Amino acid sequence: MSSQPAAKFFVNQGVVSSRADMLHLLRPLLKQTVSYRYHRGRELISHGTGWVERIVTDADDISTYFTPLAITLNIDSFEHLEFETRPDQLLVYTLVQGDERVVVEFAPIGPSGEDRSPFAPRQLEFDTSDYVQMELLGLEVHEDE
Repeated sequence: MSSQPAAKFFVNQGVVSSRADMLHLLRPLLKQTVSYRYHRGRELISHGTGWVERIVTDADDISTYFTPLAITLNIDSFEHLEFETRPDQLLVYTLVQGDERVVVEFAPIGPSGEDRSPFAPRQLEFDTSDYVQMELLGLEVHEDE
């Protein structure tokens, strides 16, 4: 005769809704660079890469926000967290609230070029094709003067 386990368990994937479980699963993201994709329904609304500054719970006055400079995650902003393990053994986190969801992954540090994810961080580019370089020469001093 087996009894019902007191707590659920997950291996490599799952859906959690308890604040404590969400906090423990998200903790490895703290002080890390991550990529994020914000979806409303099936539509991709926004995406970017940012630094996870804080992960909080039980703080109604702190919002969840995603910016390229800083990310704060308030566990109470979401109904549940879905997670799965990628083939490279890193986790993909999906934070869900109604029909909105934010997919968060560790920012890729891998190859550049065609194999690169469209959501991977990139070096800022500056188009210099419309600029002309000019050299200003100072007054030349001749020794015979």
